[in-house]
Amino acid sequence: MVRILLIVIYVLASATIGSLAGIMQTLPIGIASGFISFLLLCQIDGAVLRRRFVRQQKKEIAGLKKSGAVVQKALAETQARMDAVGKAMEARSHAQNKKIVSELQVLESLMKEFASKISDKARHEAGGRPAGVPADLESVAEPELLEMIRASLEENRVDLYLQPTVSLPQRKVRFYEALSRLRSESGSVIMPAQYIKIAAPAGLMSVVDNLLLFRCVQIVRRLMNKNRGIGVFCNISGDTLRDAEFFPQFLDYMQHNRDLAGQIVFEFAQDAVLRAGRSGEANLKALNALGFALSMDNIKTLALDYSKLKNTGFSYLKVRADMLTKGMNAAGASVAAEDFKNLLSRHGLNLIAERVEDEKTVVQLLDYAVDFAQGYLFGEPRAVRGETIKEIDKPSAPVIPLRRSA
Repeated sequence: MVRILLIVIYVLASATIGSLAGIMQTLPIGIASGFISFLLLCQIDGAVLRRRFVRQQKKEIAGLKKSGAVVQKALAETQARMDAVGKAMEARSHAQNKKIVSELQVLESLMKEFASKISDKARHEAGGRPAGVPADLESVAEPELLEMIRASLEENRVDLYLQPTVSLPQRKVRFYEALSRLRSESGSVIMPAQYIKIAAPAGLMSVVDNLLLFRCVQIVRRLMNKNRGIGVFCNISGDTLRDAEFFPQFLDYMQHNRDLAGQIVFEFAQDAVLRAGRSGEANLKALNALGFALSMDNIKTLALDYSKLKNTGFSYLKVRADMLTKGMNAAGASVAAEDFKNLLSRHGLNLIAERVEDEKTVVQLLDYAVDFAQGYLFGEPRAVRGETIKEIDKPSAPVIPLRRSA
């Protein structure tokens, strides 16, 4: 407060210095000298205050410059880290692509090896006749069809088809089932119902499963880059499940692809599971121990040990829609269709109704609290092409859910 007062006095003194000069001449010498000393003290104190202010300003400016340098350094370090992360992600992506290419080459080699092993046998059973390609495959004799199947496998004419499985009542795609189709040299499609009954006795199903498995791995890896919320059901035959030579290789292959455990579900027909035996059950448990969920389809009887299924590793049961709506008794079910979902839920199993083809069936399934459905009503199997992946990546069109009947 005193300093402020002194400053005010100094200012006033400076402003009236001219007037004071005249007054000073009229004052006694003692009073004049005291007044002059007072003015000098004011000047000195003002100078000290100015120097302190300047030093404070310089200090604050230096602090701001130092802070700016720290921020600049932090920004540079952050940018360097972002560049490093970008390069690491690019390198990882490149390495992943190389892994996929490598896996493709390995599987193609395995496929050719399998095909060569059964080639002579298949030709012998075909009687050495060339594979004719009539327009109607139903009219092809079994030996000729076997030769067509062998040639399709040997030349890698195995296509992957995907059919959606949706949630109810939203009808949002949650899974795809991967299905295999063979192509003859002329382009005719050989359906599973046509080739399995002939390929299985000839020992060719391991080759088909090999190719289907690798295509599933490929498609899942592509889907993971777009939508990790969609899984793929991959069918494995009973012959492969019981194959003492192939299945250990299959397990080893999936061991190296455990990162896909949340996206791939391995599906086995009911008959294959019931006839699996101890070795087959051990194979199922080993596959589940790697983190992969299991599914059962082609169900003919519902008189099952559901606790055992869960303990073996099963998480999904695919039941035909018509079995749920009008065939529960014939299938040996212990409960009504309305209670079947609750029965499965108590054992940690999910119910998928398959072969759904009309809206009336959907209404009935909603009455049974079915969570998932699959069938031509929601989408038929489509061959996997580049545009198919783009369609999968698109969000599902909104659908007004059907109301359950009262």
